[in-house]
Amino acid sequence: MAKKISLPKLRQLGQHVVQPVSPDKAVLESVPNPHPDAYYVVRFTAPEFTTLCPITGQPDFAHFVIDYVPGKALVESKSLKLYLGSFRNVGSFHEDTTIAIAKRIVKAIKPRYLRIGGYWYPRGGIPIDVFWQTGKLSAGIWLPEPNVAPYTGRG
Repeated sequence: MAKKISLPKLRQLGQHVVQPVSPDKAVLESVPNPHPDAYYVVRFTAPEFTTLCPITGQPDFAHFVIDYVPGKALVESKSLKLYLGSFRNVGSFHEDTTIAIAKRIVKAIKPRYLRIGGYWYPRGGIPIDVFWQTGKLSAGIWLPEPNVAPYTGRG
């Protein structure tokens, strides 16, 4: 049974929160890891991520898989959802967006390990997938494959 933990004052969870207008305005919150002695993987999957092309203003779509091994803190999921949604009206290249998301999570929770896969739908006929990781994955940790199918068009 998990031990009872004291939660910090969260500004978003359980509250009505207006969608932040940009990633800079979004608040990414954390909660204490109830098992800081255990090495385990947390996965967030965001299959309907949207942002804008910084040149044309047209929408760009991605499927993100974010895996991390927490240290002392966990990402509070509602704040992550709001943070990811804050990209909706912001222009940014695929590479910049993917790495910015990863670095923001690392800054917020200082995980032992983080891996992000940004599977972007085609722009100009070419899908652009962006991958990044930081930290070292400890021996014996089960890290599932992302299992995101490569883009195959209509075929």
